[in-house]
Amino acid sequence: MTADVFPVIYSTLASNAIISKVLQQYKIGIASSCQFWHRGLSDVYLVATPTEQYIFRVAHHHWRSKSDVEFELELLNFLQQRHLPVAYPLKTKNGQLAIEIDAPEGKRYAALFIKAPGTVALGDLNPKQSCLLGKTVAKLHQAAENFCSSYCRQPLTLEYLLDDSWEIIAPFLKHRTSDWNYLLEAIAQIKHQLQDLPKEPPFWGICWGDPHSGNAHFTATGEITLFDFDQCGYGWRVFDIAKFFQVSLSTGISKYVREAFLAGYQAICKLSEQELNSLQALTQTAHIWTWAISLNAALIHNYSRLDDSYLQKRLEQLKCLKSPDWQLF
Repeated sequence: MTADVFPVIYSTLASNAIISKVLQQYKIGIASSCQFWHRGLSDVYLVATPTEQYIFRVAHHHWRSKSDVEFELELLNFLQQRHLPVAYPLKTKNGQLAIEIDAPEGKRYAALFIKAPGTVALGDLNPKQSCLLGKTVAKLHQAAENFCSSYCRQPLTLEYLLDDSWEIIAPFLKHRTSDWNYLLEAIAQIKHQLQDLPKEPPFWGICWGDPHSGNAHFTATGEITLFDFDQCGYGWRVFDIAKFFQVSLSTGISKYVREAFLAGYQAICKLSEQELNSLQALTQTAHIWTWAISLNAALIHNYSRLDDSYLQKRLEQLKCLKSPDWQLF
């Protein structure tokens, strides 16, 4: 009689098994190495053959469904066919974009990508690189207006970004009544400020969901390649600008770099006055959404982070984003 296997909520797939069981399904030749590279919202492996390098990404069981992953991969394939500079997925010998893996915790979905040429900007973005990133995001929005997927993906609505995030964050503030009330009121204010933002093209369409300096490579000659579309979905195009602002403000990227990104975007796609006026509220929205995502990840991978200082830092950041001087520095 076989003993019961102890339940798990997260496993790390063995690199040698990825070579022997998965990579043979691709027309890439024989993989000479597969190294666990990074653990984020997905597990990322660096794969090498004698002539090329690739990125193998495995979604976490609790984070993305098969439909979510297939939507993202279809989008990247669509963008690559329209000559957008994205790290696109490769198809298996059977023509599939995603591979299903039976992990101990349940089904996980993986894909093999080209490795984006170049590197992350050294010392973070300069204004020229930021402007190019803004232009590229605008071109992505334009190209994706004709994208239609056969798979469903959670759209980036206020109900998802704010209400669902509140359900995740609120239990951690139950012993901090004033903070609990502050966040609840902030969410209500944001929803009121954004209630009339149009939900039709060109204002509403495909969003990358996570544009920032860490998700783009630049070559020595200035070419750019975008990657990590794990948070993509239908949403307001201006939300991508807000997400860039939120990450930039939280990491101390200068105002000049943020302004260059917005100028680059508007050189391709002119935003309406209403969209520009929504930026502060959407930047707060991006902060709350990111907060909830990090909470969910910490519950599985690093619960020790979730002390009062963790909560206090995010509350103070939200207060800064609500300030009239939110873009001062």
